[in-house]
Amino acid sequence: MGEETGDSSTLVASGSDSRSRFGELSPEMARQAFASFQPEIVIHELTGLSGASDLIHFDRTFASTNRLRSEGTDLLLMAAREVGVRRFIAQSFCGWPYERRGSAIKSENEALDPEPPAEQRRSLEAIKHLEGAVTGSRVPEGVVLRYGTLYGVDTGMLDPAAIDLIRRRRFPLIGDGSGWWSFLHVADAASAGLAAIDRGAAGEIYNVADDEPAQVKEWLPALAAMLGAKPPLHAPAWVGRLLAGEHMVSMMTQVRAGSNDKAKRELGWRPAFPFWRTGFAEIARYYLARRSAA
Repeated sequence: MGEETGDSSTLVASGSDSRSRFGELSPEMARQAFASFQPEIVIHELTGLSGASDLIHFDRTFASTNRLRSEGTDLLLMAAREVGVRRFIAQSFCGWPYERRGSAIKSENEALDPEPPAEQRRSLEAIKHLEGAVTGSRVPEGVVLRYGTLYGVDTGMLDPAAIDLIRRRRFPLIGDGSGWWSFLHVADAASAGLAAIDRGAAGEIYNVADDEPAQVKEWLPALAAMLGAKPPLHAPAWVGRLLAGEHMVSMMTQVRAGSNDKAKRELGWRPAFPFWRTGFAEIARYYLARRSAA
């Protein structure tokens, strides 16, 4: 469940394969882990997102992550208090949870969606629970980092399953593709967590994303081209609604992105991959080279 960083006072609770892990995460397990490490800082990165490419059944796909964001967060905070942890930093999400009205690029103080699509309601409730529990904690001090859509080699948005869908033109562009997305390289997620240890203000939330939010109609065809694939197929919104659900139409046409201004200003954080095009292209080259060598 945990690993130490180079600084032995920091415990990173991490792992993306929590479909099996969650059954292991009990109050006693959390207490034992924390008693063993005696950390001063905890960074909560537990998710259940390994191979989570089925966005049509959104809440089902995110069920393990939702439990980790709710029950898991409560267990980790309980154990952290018992051993005197000073600071507790937790991963949340920046993008579709924002209200789908108003500005395209949202700051942290703007409202979350009061009426999310039915298929995303449980996931949004879990995000709200995590953020409320962590920012409301005084002992330990709580800080929340809202990550953009993560990507990296064989992980997140560019894991093998997602790349295969795009290459086979099974990741269609729905409607006008005007939904806005924020992206974040996994290396930049790690550096933001380190910055939040010393510079994050207690009780605050920070959007952690790259400098270039993009609409689906821009990034999806560009990524397909980088992978040497044909342009994505197009489906009208009404067809997308029938085949994939209202939430997928929303994610393609209505969702908002997040501004990273606060994180840059208050955390002194700068992404090493400030532009999704650069990060995507690097990983696409790696993927294509690996295919050629196979």
